[in-house]
Amino acid sequence: MRATLTKQLLTIVTGLAGVGTFALLHLPLPFLFGPMAACLLAALVGAPLKNLGQVSVAARSVLGVAVGAAVTPALIAKLPQMLASVAVVPVYVAVIGLVGVPFFRRVCKFDPVTAFYCAMPGGAADMTIFGQEAGANVRQLSLVHVTRLLVIMVLAPVILVNVFGVRLTHPVGEPAADIPPTEIGLMIVAALIGWKGGERIGLFGAAIIGPLIVAAILSLAGLLHQRPPREALLAAQFLIGMGIGVNYAGVTLRELRDTVAGGAAFVLILAVLAGIATEFVTWFGLAPPVEAFLAFTPGGQAEMSMLAIVSGADLGFVIAHHLVRILVVILGAPMLFRLYRASGDSGTDR
Repeated sequence: MRATLTKQLLTIVTGLAGVGTFALLHLPLPFLFGPMAACLLAALVGAPLKNLGQVSVAARSVLGVAVGAAVTPALIAKLPQMLASVAVVPVYVAVIGLVGVPFFRRVCKFDPVTAFYCAMPGGAADMTIFGQEAGANVRQLSLVHVTRLLVIMVLAPVILVNVFGVRLTHPVGEPAADIPPTEIGLMIVAALIGWKGGERIGLFGAAIIGPLIVAAILSLAGLLHQRPPREALLAAQFLIGMGIGVNYAGVTLRELRDTVAGGAAFVLILAVLAGIATEFVTWFGLAPPVEAFLAFTPGGQAEMSMLAIVSGADLGFVIAHHLVRILVVILGAPMLFRLYRASGDSGTDR
């Protein structure tokens, strides 16, 4: 226990150093990218870092409440307008799989099971669990998905700023002192009940989806009018950024060369596919460019929610598409894998 606490304390100190460095250099999103960069570098040089367990998971519940609070009657009224762009999501996921599986098989030389689940653009935790049950190489699988999140979180803000001309300075939320205590209390209740209740019933992504559902109900009932306070959202940024960097603890040079590099290269392929989807949706007038880009960039729900908030995009539109993507992958991946296995390219050769 003492060793674990020492590693976690070192992780927090490293993350705070990253925040301070990014703030001093006036770099964007210091609470997100500062700890991510600092912990990544520390992990790569062998520092004994460790994530904060349930505290890190709780950060996702904060974002779940933020997204749920954005579900208003006005957003519900716009849902029919989203159906056309949402219908693109299953096709988009299928194309990613058709491109990704051969890439990981032929370029990265992964075994068929690992290649399949590396290509699926679902949640990192969900795909790792599914892959493990199917017999995939869990280490390769987890590193590929963490690398996907890392590279997307580096590239997406650069594209938002330099291609779309977006300033990532939109206020993340009001200070806690400006929010009625009753609403803060409701947010805490929504986070805890949604998170733990979701886990109890086996809800996928319970830490973010559960609070989202409860907060959405409170918002539609007219009881919740604001997203969580600025302090909570900055803390969530810090924990999420730190968590991405810490996932590289213990990575070897061989893994960097063979697995991480392959995962990074695949993100470049994803960037092209996301660009095509963005252009398609924008060309047909189904969504504004920034919302389309954020909706079809295959990052994590929590990470993309945060980018939507700081860019001032329509949070409800963005997260609706990511929820559909994750749902399509979670429900479809096991069935598609059975078809993939039946096709004859499923024997293990590792």
